[in-house]
Parts: sequence; C-alpha cells; structure tokens
Amino acid sequence: MRVVREEVFGPVLSLLTFKSEEEVIARANDSEFGLAGGVFTRDLQRAHRFVAAMEVGSIYVNNYNVYPVGVPFGGYKRSGIGRENGEDSLNYYSQIKSVYFEGGDVECPY
Repeated sequence: MRVVREEVFGPVLSLLTFKSEEEVIARANDSEFGLAGGVFTRDLQRAHRFVAAMEVGSIYVNNYNVYPVGVPFGGYKRSGIGRENGEDSLNYYSQIKSVYFEGGDVECPY
C-alpha cells in the first residue's frame, strides 16, 4: 500500500499483522524513505535487534516522536539530507582538512 511505503505527515496509523520479526523488518526497510520508526515491546533484546536492523534516522522504543533538544535529527535514504540539531549538524556545513606543517629543514632518511 502507498500509505505504508511512503512518508505520510499527518495523523495516520498503518496497522499490519506479521508472523515474524524478519518479515516486519524486511517490510519496514522496503521503502525509499527512512525518516523514523518505532517499536513497542517489553523484550529488551528484541528492541535492540530492531534498532540495529531498521534503516531509519530515528527510532523510538516504547514511545514515539519524543525528541530531546540537541539530539541529531534526519533520515536515511530519500528522507532528507544530513542531520539537523546538535553537534552533528555542524558536519554538514564543514569539511575536515588535516595540515602538517614543518617550519625548519626536513630530514628525509629515504
């Protein structure tokens, strides 16, 4: 369904049944987008498996859309460019360069 495969910004809930974790993760990652995802579970190990496998920029466990100030925000795939908020956003506007400078004579043993 289009509502499941694309980003929908609004009060919409897509509720689908599944038989295994693998099926749910494959279905969730089968999208051109990856802004955010969520998992509700009492099983901490399951939560960690989902966090590791989901191709999203933000993942919520047992809550949704709770976003502290300063935490980087952005998606995977076609969901935005770079990261907003926090220290990580500075990397989008800068490029690191290493410079090695010698002020005297250079000895070269080879």
